Amino acid sequence: MESIGVLMACPMSSYLEQQLDNRFNLIRYWNFSDKKQFINDYAHSIRAVVGNAAAGADAELIEALPQLEIVASFSVGLDKIDLNKCKEKGIRVTNTPDVLTEDVADLAIGLILAVLRRICESDRYVKKGLWKAGDFALTSKFSGKRVGIIGLGRIGLAIAKRAEAFDCPISYYARSEKTNTNYKYYPTVVELATNCEILVVACALTPETRYVVNREVIDALGAKGILINIGRGPHVDEKEMVSSLLDGRLGGAGLDVFENEPEVPDNLFGLENVVLLPHVASGTEETRESMADIVIGNLEAHFQNKPLLTPVV
Repeated sequence: MESIGVLMACPMSSYLEQQLDNRFNLIRYWNFSDKKQFINDYAHSIRAVVGNAAAGADAELIEALPQLEIVASFSVGLDKIDLNKCKEKGIRVTNTPDVLTEDVADLAIGLILAVLRRICESDRYVKKGLWKAGDFALTSKFSGKRVGIIGLGRIGLAIAKRAEAFDCPISYYARSEKTNTNYKYYPTVVELATNCEILVVACALTPETRYVVNREVIDALGAKGILINIGRGPHVDEKEMVSSLLDGRLGGAGLDVFENEPEVPDNLFGLENVVLLPHVASGTEETRESMADIVIGNLEAHFQNKPLLTPVV
């Protein structure tokens, strides 16, 4: 398989990059400043694309690669891949579900605790020597607070399970009511936000869920409400969220994702009721290695005419 051309869309994992390099003819897309010349030189040799949450395979790239057979995502999300174009051309698509569920759910709970208990601010308080001048301000408890989850898939369920351990009543919004749970279902996100104190975004990014958290939802969550986003940045109307935090219409936010990563609104940097992370929900050594192994496994299976490990298309 060493002669098979595999295009890596952007830097994403040194382990994955090494494993791909050992098995395939790895082409690193980010090393080419002239994309048009790159396409002219390599279009007919690339049979696979490896992408992630930052870069994948849009319609333009797919059209430019006539020998493309498979797109393997180093991510559970598929919003950077034109699935319709892949279906139209018979291109297989895979992702990395399940292995990152626990890490993402853990981080969601960590963000909730960090925002409510002001953990980051408390850390800075001690390190700056301010404790000697007096005790830190009181914070807000997590246990028993009403948690609403947008999207009750694998990750949403894992977050719910963890929040239940804090005696939190759980409710959710999804495209339809789930039959495998007794959690309270709300048919709209506004109703969910109205009836919870912590709103967690855990759904896939689709045209329907873009800006699923808008001004109406934020106002329904209210001045004491906390927004947690471990989904994708465009799930939230970022301008409205920033405005609501500055105006005091939203109580706080814990954000692992942003609308135009790695750009983050400057107005968020000075807010102590906001915790910001650089899209690291699945960012543990153990999980990233497992994700990489799935990507490799899918590529090897495809080119050996074996069933894919995690097929999407």
